[in-house]
Amino acid sequence: MSELKIEYISATDLVPYENNSRTHSQQQVDQIKRSMTEFGFTNPILIDEHNSIIAGHGRLQAAQELGIKLVPTITLKGLTKAQRKAYVIADNKLALNAGWDLDVLRLEIDLLGSMDFDLDLLGFDFKELSTLTDIDGEFPELIDGDKEPFQKKTFTLHDEQVSLIDDAVLKARSNPLIDEGINDNSNGNALTFICKQWLENAKR
Repeated sequence: MSELKIEYISATDLVPYENNSRTHSQQQVDQIKRSMTEFGFTNPILIDEHNSIIAGHGRLQAAQELGIKLVPTITLKGLTKAQRKAYVIADNKLALNAGWDLDVLRLEIDLLGSMDFDLDLLGFDFKELSTLTDIDGEFPELIDGDKEPFQKKTFTLHDEQVSLIDDAVLKARSNPLIDEGINDNSNGNALTFICKQWLENAKR
């Protein structure tokens, strides 16, 4: 495997692959442009020895619309014709095969939102962001004896947070709106009550 080297060359010298099966809507190109403006041109265009694009058609279009003259490229040397054709497809498909840890993703998006970061730069459309940030459905209020199925959740708290959380759970456990007396599901009921209150306040 040869050592990769980034070279800046003129955008006009690059040759799009005529059989590129990956499409780029103007909406997506606009998203790439916004990402480049915010973060810079961080993902070089992959080309062969003849400046033919292997991966990065959308990035090139975005760069041209932004008026960027020199773009970063990496030349993949020694590929056969079949390898070049296959990599054009594989580079896109392999990325699509990745998944999301939705709990972690929601947490990161919530944190970015609290930092007043423009969430549109993440590439999700409005509907996707709404789905990720809005939690729908009724919170169940379980009675004594409803103990299974259950899941154990572990939270890492700073020492200064522990007493506040303990007090909140204790008050929620004794709240008659969610629990008439202490039962085997009181902690779960308390946490769902706290989460429900937070979500209601967040929507105001």
